[in-house]
Amino acid sequence: MSNLEKNKMGIKPIVPLILEMSLPPLFSMFLQFTYNFVDCMFVAQISEDALTAVSLSFPLTTLMLAFSIGVGVGINVLVARYLGKKEIEEANNIVSHGLLLSFFVGVLLSICFYIILEPYFALYVDNPQILKLSMEYMNVCVFIQLPNMVHIAIQKILQGTGNMLAPMGFQIAGVVLNFILDPILIHGIGPFPKMGVQGAAVSTVLGYTLSMLIAFYILIFTKQKVRIKIKGFRFKSSIWREILVCGIPSFIMNALGAFMVTFTNAFLVVYSTTAVAFFGAYFKAQQLVVMTVNGLIQGCIPIMSFNYGAGNKKRLRDTFLYGTEIAVFLMALGAIVLSTFPQQILKIFMASDEMLDFGIPALRMMATSYVFNGIATMVASYMQSINNIKSSILINILRQCMALFPIMWLLTKCMGMSGVWLAFPMAEVITCLYCIYILRKNVDKNKELIVK
Repeated sequence: MSNLEKNKMGIKPIVPLILEMSLPPLFSMFLQFTYNFVDCMFVAQISEDALTAVSLSFPLTTLMLAFSIGVGVGINVLVARYLGKKEIEEANNIVSHGLLLSFFVGVLLSICFYIILEPYFALYVDNPQILKLSMEYMNVCVFIQLPNMVHIAIQKILQGTGNMLAPMGFQIAGVVLNFILDPILIHGIGPFPKMGVQGAAVSTVLGYTLSMLIAFYILIFTKQKVRIKIKGFRFKSSIWREILVCGIPSFIMNALGAFMVTFTNAFLVVYSTTAVAFFGAYFKAQQLVVMTVNGLIQGCIPIMSFNYGAGNKKRLRDTFLYGTEIAVFLMALGAIVLSTFPQQILKIFMASDEMLDFGIPALRMMATSYVFNGIATMVASYMQSINNIKSSILINILRQCMALFPIMWLLTKCMGMSGVWLAFPMAEVITCLYCIYILRKNVDKNKELIVK
């Protein structure tokens, strides 16, 4: 049998293959997201100001995660590439360089974020109580960056070897510890002091630290396809550069969410801090929906990339089409759930009557964008798979920045705060139209693509 025939991405039925490849990263992403969601859920029980403070911190923690994922994916790509070439020593070299890079970047970013905290929050907050709570939360949370960087690097190393179960194991351990410690440290249960929002931050840091320690144990003391190279190790800055280059697209995709929330908060804080708190709560709920599609594309991209490289046009096309159908279904289902139970969802975050008054119609308005979001995300992933990186990045920038913010600015001039909510579906529709244009252009240029 040829290598193509032996590889499941070249022979297994498409739909079962998509599900098999998508579920592990989906579960890992769910665990990663759980940290901030759980913090918000417990912090909301303190006060709306506390929820606002954590919501204002979300862009910073998202940006920190974007750096971690960017470096991690760069390591993942190179480890998998060298293992595919059967160059085990080079793969081990990438592991060692990747862990050193993760440690270095983690320390550097912790220092940088600590320095910018006060001026960052001062841009959005004139309420002394919210500013105080925001600083209390993030002064501790900046220390998640080092364990976050390192444990995600090890997660991506193991996934690059095909080991999807161990990363889920050490992430589960961290999430469980965070869930247990959150109410204990926030409310001061038993012998523990009442720490408020600082307690949420401390439990998060300890959860990430536990994940990192278990990840190191698995990598060093259990049998894996790669290991840390110590004997004969020689540092090469070119490998760091190669890791960063490979990870840039993933960094951009994830960092856009942080910038989007930051700029949206800048529009909302003009109206009220309750609006900021609502958007923070909504964004957590929305991420649960979007996460399903992100897991889907992490499964579809390697399948599409494999078959594009193998010249199997039919499997390339079928993976995109089936993936798009699944994405539309998942996003439509998410939109229906959020639109049907908006009050119950917002009540999870202890929503006030004021928040419910504008939050329920706002949530339903933004949920109308989800199906278009699913289509655009799959098209961007398809472009990435066929090595059209520029179009992939442009689609994501368009929907979260280039189309969104001008529309938001214009609509708020005409409609006030409602213009913020309406801007999201309008930006998604415009992006979807651009995606159709790009697909047709690629079909004309490359006859192997989608449909005629």
